[in-house]
Amino acid sequence: MSSSLHALGRWCHRHGRLVLVGWLAALLAAMLFAVGVGKGTHDDFSLPGTEGQEALDALERTFPQIAGVSAQIVLVAPDGSTVDDPAVRSAIDATLANVRAMPLVDEALSPFDDLVDGTVNDERDAAIVQVQFAGGPGDITEAVKDELQATADPLRDIGARVEFGGGAFMNTGPTITWMEAAGVVVAFVVLWITLGSVRAAGIPIMTALVGAGITMSLIWALTAVVSLASPTPLLALMIGLAVGIDYALFIVSRQREEQAAGVAPDEASGRAVATAGSAVVFAGITTLIALAGLAIARIPFLTWMGVTASASVAIAVAVAVTLLPALMGLAGPRLAPRGNGRQARHPIARRWVRSATVAPWATIVLVVAGLAALALPGRELQLALPGNGTAEHETTQRAAYELIDEYFGPGFNNPILLQADIVQSMDPVGLMDALGAEVAAFDGVDTVALATPNPTADTGVVQFFPTTAAENPATARLVERLRDAGPRFADEYGVHTAVTGQTAMEIDVSDQLSATMLPFGAFVVVLTVIFLSTVFRSVVVPVKAAAGYLLSVGVSFGAVVMVFQWGWAAEVLGVDHVGPVISFLPILLMGVLFGLAMDYELFLVSRMKEEFGRDGDPGRAVTAGFLASGRVVTAAAVVMLAVFVAFVPESDAMVKPIAFALAIGVFVDAFIVRMVLVPAVMAVLGRRAWWMPAAFERLLPRLDVEGDALHERVARETWPDEPVVIAADGLRLRSGLRVERLRVPAPLLVVEGAAADRAEVLALLTGRSPSTPAPVRVGQYVLPFDAARLRRDAVLADWPGRTDRGSVAEELRRLGAEDPGAAVSATTAALGAAGCSVREIDLDTPLDRLRAAERAVLAVAAAPVRVVAVDLAELSDADVDHVLAALGWVADDRIVVAGVAPGQPPQDAHVLDLTARWELTSA
Repeated sequence: MSSSLHALGRWCHRHGRLVLVGWLAALLAAMLFAVGVGKGTHDDFSLPGTEGQEALDALERTFPQIAGVSAQIVLVAPDGSTVDDPAVRSAIDATLANVRAMPLVDEALSPFDDLVDGTVNDERDAAIVQVQFAGGPGDITEAVKDELQATADPLRDIGARVEFGGGAFMNTGPTITWMEAAGVVVAFVVLWITLGSVRAAGIPIMTALVGAGITMSLIWALTAVVSLASPTPLLALMIGLAVGIDYALFIVSRQREEQAAGVAPDEASGRAVATAGSAVVFAGITTLIALAGLAIARIPFLTWMGVTASASVAIAVAVAVTLLPALMGLAGPRLAPRGNGRQARHPIARRWVRSATVAPWATIVLVVAGLAALALPGRELQLALPGNGTAEHETTQRAAYELIDEYFGPGFNNPILLQADIVQSMDPVGLMDALGAEVAAFDGVDTVALATPNPTADTGVVQFFPTTAAENPATARLVERLRDAGPRFADEYGVHTAVTGQTAMEIDVSDQLSATMLPFGAFVVVLTVIFLSTVFRSVVVPVKAAAGYLLSVGVSFGAVVMVFQWGWAAEVLGVDHVGPVISFLPILLMGVLFGLAMDYELFLVSRMKEEFGRDGDPGRAVTAGFLASGRVVTAAAVVMLAVFVAFVPESDAMVKPIAFALAIGVFVDAFIVRMVLVPAVMAVLGRRAWWMPAAFERLLPRLDVEGDALHERVARETWPDEPVVIAADGLRLRSGLRVERLRVPAPLLVVEGAAADRAEVLALLTGRSPSTPAPVRVGQYVLPFDAARLRRDAVLADWPGRTDRGSVAEELRRLGAEDPGAAVSATTAALGAAGCSVREIDLDTPLDRLRAAERAVLAVAAAPVRVVAVDLAELSDADVDHVLAALGWVADDRIVVAGVAPGQPPQDAHVLDLTARWELTSA
């Protein structure tokens, strides 16, 4: 892969304007598409396949007046008045008339209606008007909400307080504030300090903004066909910005190192994309897999969160390996660091790593014990889905929630439905009254507001309010007890019942998310071990990385509990609602933090391994690897920290705890786990850090994460020392034959040997053989690194000896000749120069008139590539002599490899003799 990325980086560098225009056009197209079709987000926390969801779906068909989108008008009478006062009653009636006149309103229930109970509080100074809409969530636009709020003007005119809540007023879209922009500014300053150049610091910011813009636009357009939860765009933006800047930083830093070493700018970009870019691609893939793994929970809105976040990472990777080198190409040599480009002596980093490794066992014990203590509060983590109670204080839905809580009780914000199939009942009204009485008798039920059949008397609903809030565990236990009573209801009343409604569904979602944490955690840990085992060829390094990741996750959970549940520093962080946090925070945090942790592990430990490979000194490798990568890893972590922290103060209640948890996780994982614990553990392990059982190692594929193949390719650019056309060292064939040393100074090589050996060498020298670890040069191509490029510039010539049909022109078209006339002329000239009798040949000459030698030379002359291999074993010895002599003339501007049977080659050709059964040396 590094060879492909190297070519991609160089191409993008050289065609910077074209690549930039392409990405800007993609951004503009995505934005226009989003504006044209986007419908906005909606918090649809459905859970297909569950009892509650099936009942809710059935209600939407049989009792839409209950199951659709609803709103609440919460009113408080003026001081000293009650809702029964004539003026207040008249204003309520006028408001109801206005509401019922709205086109999308299906029903508006008066708080004084005989069908409902509990919509007027005991003091008679507050009431709730229930509004049911006929449309779906996408139909409840801001204009509809504004129109609904305007209907309450009669109540406002008499001095009543009016607020609006319910499902229609749930959060419907992301809110981007100045704090997010401040985070980007902080990231720019960090990059400026790290790279020492405004231009170099600006490029990662530009690429990240382009990627984030495309991501946000595509997500907004996706709302036209998919219901996305309101935090989905902001989460994708947060993750896309963070990884986009980090990935670009790694590549820009590497490109500047290459330029400082004297490498040309385009080659420096190619090498940076091939080395740091390889690590970026692999890190992106692991992050993408982890985020896509959120589908394990089998919850649609969470699956789409994972998909969109994965898309943001994929776009960030694509931008980093294409747009980034294009911008570096437009910057040109000006991107090179000033001065001689040598790295600083890293005094701070040197003291840091020395402090971590001078007493490694003490460091390990202190770090593990400290992190474990900070993770302990995480055991009390409480989960719930957000509602209007977590909305911002200045919003009407938050005010409505608080008024209901104050005047009616916490449970009145969380209505629960008991759905009953009453199609066989002969007394549906009496049956529903009985079921309502049954529900009212349960401990934890405050009020049964409604117990009624639908107009067709086939479905009944009991709507009731619990005594506790939705996030209170007592509410979940009440739902469970009602479901357990289902068999008793069936025996006594002959009806099937199901507990449903938004509150019950939110409880179900939270329970399923909690149950999914363990399998998802196991998935992430196993993925960590497999991936890092493959990369580092080690057993203990991936185990250590997984343990560090779990510590980081645990500390994040503990910090969330301390701030969002215990209220520590809540005012400082702008947390105005203390209590359970959003249900999908744990699984989302585990997925995102996994990818980020693997980034730091890869960039830090891979440099340690590289240094260890130089002299086998594990102690020096830890220090040198830390010094080489610590500065960039530190900058990357600070950038990511700045982005996540920027989303904490001003974000809504759903995004705020996620951003906070990610910020804590990044800080702990980067600065404590990777930069303190990892050096200490590596110092203790020494050489054992890179041990792996041979049997296990054979099972794992080899991944070139840090572009090792490119490093070797660069080292082989001047190999061999002498001027040759073809070269090979230590080449082993499948038959067991080994070519110890091959040097061919002329453009014609004759390969003599058995058919299988001969075919393997011809395939290898044209880039068509399976990859070989032995270095091989064919012209400017060095294998195995340039196999794909060589394959495009080489051909195994199929000389026309298999058919006599058609003319020379037809055969040359089959062979792909770019200039058939020139091929014929070259063939006749080469045969004449070789001393062969030459007959007149033109494009109309029938094939059956050509001799075998003429056909073979014609096939080579017609090849539209620089490297041609042809097997001449079917020719006679005399024809082989003639053909090889002629090919010596044809090979002036190309490389020709000819295979011959044992005993066929002429004396004056350069021959690789494969007939010997021992190690061969050919000079």
